[in-house]
Amino acid sequence: MQRRGTARVTAGIGLLACAALLAIASPASAQTAQPVVVSVELTGVVDPLIADHIGSAISRATDEGAAAVLIMIDTPGGLSSSMDEIDQAILNSTVPVIGYVAPSGARAASAGALVLLSCPVAAMAPGTNVGASTPIGLSGGDLARKVRNDAAASIRKLAQTYGRNEDVAESFVTEAVSITAQEALDADVIDLISPSVADLLTQLDGETVTLGTGATATLHTADAQIVEDPMGAFVGFLHTLLDPNLAFIFFWLGLGLIVLELIVPGHIFSGTIGTLMLITAFVSFGVLPVRFIGIALLVLSVVGFVIELKAPGLGVWGVVGMIALLLGGWFLYDRSTGVHVSPAVLAGVAIFAGVFFGLVVAKALQIRNVPPSQLRVIVGAEGVALASGVGPTGGLVRVAAEEWNAIAPAGTIPGGAPVHVISLDGLVLTVEPVTIEHATVGQAAPIEEGGTAT
Repeated sequence: MQRRGTARVTAGIGLLACAALLAIASPASAQTAQPVVVSVELTGVVDPLIADHIGSAISRATDEGAAAVLIMIDTPGGLSSSMDEIDQAILNSTVPVIGYVAPSGARAASAGALVLLSCPVAAMAPGTNVGASTPIGLSGGDLARKVRNDAAASIRKLAQTYGRNEDVAESFVTEAVSITAQEALDADVIDLISPSVADLLTQLDGETVTLGTGATATLHTADAQIVEDPMGAFVGFLHTLLDPNLAFIFFWLGLGLIVLELIVPGHIFSGTIGTLMLITAFVSFGVLPVRFIGIALLVLSVVGFVIELKAPGLGVWGVVGMIALLLGGWFLYDRSTGVHVSPAVLAGVAIFAGVFFGLVVAKALQIRNVPPSQLRVIVGAEGVALASGVGPTGGLVRVAAEEWNAIAPAGTIPGGAPVHVISLDGLVLTVEPVTIEHATVGQAAPIEEGGTAT
C-alpha cells in the first residue's frame, strides 16, 4: 500500500512538471512561429463581388492574427462604389495591407490607383503603371466637375494619410496622368519597386508603417508563409462573366440569335441561347459603367442589318449597321474608368456580324421566302455527302446544286456516298444512304413482248 501511494505521488509530480514545461514552452513556440501573409487578388473589373471578397479576406486575416495582407493588383478600374468599399476596408484594418501591382505588364488604372494609394505599403513590379483616374460620365457640366473634384479630394486625402506626393496623385484624376513604376517611385507616389513577392516581403521585413487608423505597426515578413485567399468557384465564375468584353459579345450575339429565331421560327435552340446571353449581358451591365448611347447604337446596328436583308439595295443599311456596331462597342462603357471593349474583340465581332447576317441570316431568309411547293421538292431528292461525310451529329451534303447542313440518324455516311433526303427542318436536312429501293423509284415498268408500257 505504501509503495502504491508513493508511485501515485511520483506520477502526480511528473504530470505537474510536464504541464509547467508546456506552459513555459508555449510562449516560446508562439514567438518563433512562422509569420503568415494572406494574399488576395484584385484582377479584372472592380465590382461588388471582388470588393466583398477583399473586405472579407482582410477581416479573416485580422481574426487569424496574420502579419499582413498582400493585395495583388492588376485592374483597369471599375465602379467607384466598389472602390470605396475596398478603400474603407483597408483604411480601417488593424493588419498592415500591402498593395502590389504585379506581374510586369499589370496596371492599377482608374479605381485601381486609389486602391493602391489607400494601402499603408504601395509597391509595384517593374514594367507596370498606375494612374488615369479621371471619372467622366455622360452627364458632363457641373455634375461631372463635382464628381471629378470629389475624386481629386479623395486621392489627395489618401496621399496625405501616408505622406505621399499629393500633387502627382491628384494629377491622376484631374489630368488623367498615367506613370510607370519608376516614375511613381521617383515622384514619391509609391514606397518601393520589387520584381517578386519574395523580394518584396524581404525588403519590408522590420519596417514600421503607418496604418490608415493612424496607428503604427512593424512588419515581420521575412520567410513568411504566404496563404492565398481565392474567390470561391461560383463567385469567381460570376466575376469572370462581368468582363466588359464578354458582356459586349453576349449582348450583341444574343440580339443576333433572337433575330434569327424571329426570321426562322421554331428554332428553340437559337432563341433560348440568345435570351440567356442577353440576360447575362444585362446582369454584367448592372455593375459595369455602361453608357445607354452604346446600347442604343448596338440595337441600331442589328436593325440596320435586318433592314438591309429585307430590302437589299445599295447596301446603305448594311453600312449603317456596321458603323453603329463599331461606335456602339466603342461608346458602350465610360472609357475614362479604364473599362472598355478591346479593339481586337470589337473588330472580331464586326467581322462575325458581316458573316452572320450576310450568309447565315441571308440564307435563312432565302429559305423562308421559298414557296412550300419548292421546299417539298428537296424532300425525297438525292444528293451526295461531301468530303467530311455526315453522321448523327451533323455534316455537309450537296443537294439540288447547293450545300446543306445535314444529319444522318441511322449512322455515318462517308464522303462521296449518295444520300436520300428524308425531311427538312429549317435549314437542316435529315438524310439516309441511298438504297436499291430509292434507286428504282420512278423507273418505268418493263415492257412485255407485244405489250405496252403502263
